[in-house]
Amino acid sequence: MTPLRQRMIEDLQLRGMSERTQEMYVRAVRQLAEHYHKSPEHMTDEELRQYFLYLKNVKHASRSASTIALCGIKFFYEQTLHKAWPTLTFVRPPQERKLPAILSMEEVHTILQCVRLPRYRVCLSPLYACGLRLQEGTHLQVPDMDSARMVVHVRCGKGAQDRYVPLPPQLFALLRQYWKTHRNPVWLFPAPGRSGLGMSTASTPMPRNSVQDAFRAALQASGIHKRASVHTLRHSYATHLLEAGVNLRLIQEYLGHHSPTTTALYTHLTLKADALAREALNRLMGDL
Repeated sequence: MTPLRQRMIEDLQLRGMSERTQEMYVRAVRQLAEHYHKSPEHMTDEELRQYFLYLKNVKHASRSASTIALCGIKFFYEQTLHKAWPTLTFVRPPQERKLPAILSMEEVHTILQCVRLPRYRVCLSPLYACGLRLQEGTHLQVPDMDSARMVVHVRCGKGAQDRYVPLPPQLFALLRQYWKTHRNPVWLFPAPGRSGLGMSTASTPMPRNSVQDAFRAALQASGIHKRASVHTLRHSYATHLLEAGVNLRLIQEYLGHHSPTTTALYTHLTLKADALAREALNRLMGDL
């Protein structure tokens, strides 16, 4: 690791950024350096300008990817190198409003049944049943399961915010049964190592990319033709709760959203709400 990268990581830690944010910001600067084949310390404002044009016009980077690139590079130059480039105050990620894919409850169950290895199937289950982000799920620890109150303590979610979410009894029984197969004192989903050996003494959680690969393989095997990802399980959880009549404010708390506007997105995705609206409109038209 170069001294400059180490310095940036330390600055991110001092700012209180999460481990995941640190990884993404450092990756953004590394990709910039790889693009020009030189240290970002020696780049000019014009090179930064051309790089962001490359992301927009050649790579067609999404809004989220563009935002990560901008935030990571901006942090590096302004906080680590103490340089204020005009381009970094001018660039804005592209505006887009895309609705995520949503799986029905039957489709979720079908995909989970197609997951080949039990450890990945069990790891994916709380992502849907509790609406967790991928890292929140893989980093679940044994003490996070509160069987007395039947809640999951989600630690260090997005924005370093903790929250509690309901723990369905069926899920608790599944997680408990799985934990008995390895009995790791810390991690609910420990890194399996080679052939699943060493899970009882693993010091790190299950890798995120392994869970993503398992989901993609299961989606393909299921024959469901939707552009779904692991995060789709979380979107589906919120939509199904809303369709079941759960209050939007409560769903916001479960998901750990800071703004109700973010949670309100799911009102556009509920089939039942759409059907009720159409029924009401038909009644209105019938009175004319």
